[in-house]
Amino acid sequence: MKVIISPDSYKGTLSAVEVAKSMQKGILDADQSIETVILPVADGGEGTLHSLIASTDGQYFSVNVLDPLGRAIQAQYGVLGDQVTCVIEMAQASGIMLLQDNEKNPELATSYGTGQLIKAALDQGFRNFIIGIGGSATNDAGIGMLKALGVRLLTADGTELEDGVSNLLKLDTIDSSQLDARLADAIFTIACDVDNPLIGERGATAIFGPQKGVQKHQLAHFDSCLKHFADIVESKFSIRLHDYKGAGAAGGMGGALIAFLKGTFYAGIDIVLDAVQLQAHLAEAQFVITGEGKSDLQTLHGKAPLGVAKAAKLANVEAMLLSGGIDTKANVALQQYFTVVESLVDEEISVQQAMQQPAHFIRLKTKKIIERYIQKGDD
Repeated sequence: MKVIISPDSYKGTLSAVEVAKSMQKGILDADQSIETVILPVADGGEGTLHSLIASTDGQYFSVNVLDPLGRAIQAQYGVLGDQVTCVIEMAQASGIMLLQDNEKNPELATSYGTGQLIKAALDQGFRNFIIGIGGSATNDAGIGMLKALGVRLLTADGTELEDGVSNLLKLDTIDSSQLDARLADAIFTIACDVDNPLIGERGATAIFGPQKGVQKHQLAHFDSCLKHFADIVESKFSIRLHDYKGAGAAGGMGGALIAFLKGTFYAGIDIVLDAVQLQAHLAEAQFVITGEGKSDLQTLHGKAPLGVAKAAKLANVEAMLLSGGIDTKANVALQQYFTVVESLVDEEISVQQAMQQPAHFIRLKTKKIIERYIQKGDD
């Protein structure tokens, strides 16, 4: 028997790799003869880098960059096992997880460090990029990244625009003549499931700004800053980011990648499943087990476990779901995709216990799932 283990992370407790290893232990507890293949997955947000590198036997590179508030930190990017495809995760350099709650500052938070990661990868000769832009701390329209890659933002008198999102209102022209020339040969695949435009009621600021520290009374101001940037981009490059689907992702980083790096959006889980070659691994498997921190109706809208289930259906392979928690309202809908829908939290295991010892309970629950599967086969 061959089993594919492809969970997402249990956010706040275990990475996708750690979840997969706990599941593997549970499977082998049930039957040591079962062949297991670990292919942790993600949907383009935080954790995508580690999932892709672990699943493809890739390699990490460490780089000294600036965090969202301009402090020196060390961040990583990765290269898949094909030794060609470079993975940049925005959260590594410009992520909200790098800040304490009282440090969130949408005025000053910059994507500059993400640009430094891209530049470092270019220096190593990479030209094929997957860039995951989830989990950002920024609402800067990607201008930090652009500055790191050579773009100059100028006021009416020709001086460099000072740092700070509010200064975008003083932007008069964008000089891209010094944009890193190596980018002309680079391909950017943007792993993202967000289709929000740059501005407006569904824009970057209105939808994602509050979680990054934008106060209610500041929403209109920050939106106007991004609108002015979009106006200048449209007049200079004839690219309208205002209502471009995905331009509002990661505080406008999506728009910067589209306009200046010719990036193309794809669903994060689709990119990951293609990179880890899940379909090929499923060819000889009996079933696949996946999971996430909490499964609910949102799981059915592009989350990693659904992508795994759809791939399994194409291969005529059973898919099983083991998540930290399951919203009871989603049970029936989830059972259309998964032959098993299990939660760590149940009558015997409290939320607190599951949070404190997730690896232990994942192992136990997985063992029970496999034992039931074997028993059913013997009946």
